[in-house]
Amino acid sequence: MKWIRTLHLYLGCLFAPLLIFFCASGAWQLFGLHRAAKKALAVPDGSYVPPEWMVSLSSVHLRQGIDGLSNHASPAFRWFALALALGMIATAVLGLIMAFRQRRRRWVAVGVTVAGLILPMFFIWLAGR
Repeated sequence: MKWIRTLHLYLGCLFAPLLIFFCASGAWQLFGLHRAAKKALAVPDGSYVPPEWMVSLSSVHLRQGIDGLSNHASPAFRWFALALALGMIATAVLGLIMAFRQRRRRWVAVGVTVAGLILPMFFIWLAGR
């Protein structure tokens, strides 16, 4: 169990900065805040101009590079992003293993995990109604 915690700790520390970046930039991209002319966020003239930093950082998701900094995607970054995805899957699985190995309140871990499976599907289903 100790090696699982240690591996979970170091994988989390290695990938946390990039994961936080992807979560933050993905959040503003969900609402299209990286694109111009966003009517939902109307300003007096009816247009929206995103900050330049937001547009530049959003290009990392789309083209695996920052506009103006490089003309092509970085293969090394793509491999690191793949490692991030695999590392976060491993970290999540290790976290679930640790949660389910707890003797006290194991039912809470199971319940929250089931909620984590059901809620996204429910919200998607609800949007389609």
